[in-house]
Amino acid sequence: MALNIKPLADRVLVEPSQAETKTASGIIIPDNAKEKPQKGTVVAVGKGTKDEPTTVKVGDAVLYGKYAGTELKLEGTDYLIMRESDILAIV
Repeated sequence: MALNIKPLADRVLVEPSQAETKTASGIIIPDNAKEKPQKGTVVAVGKGTKDEPTTVKVGDAVLYGKYAGTELKLEGTDYLIMRESDILAIV
């Protein structure tokens, strides 16, 4: 699916993973107690700055900070747009 959005400079568009709905022991977690996911997939990448080109690429699974990025909804799907420096690791 092609999105009509292109992040600028060192910005990255990430699709967060789904929040866990069940614990390891099988207890169902209600919607108001779900944790915000901290893992996602890179959907679009900016070109970077002239001093620092981007290191992540489309399709990378990444970990990011709990409060990183700005939430936005495109075509019915939730995304986060953040600086590449907010990404903690490529998984």
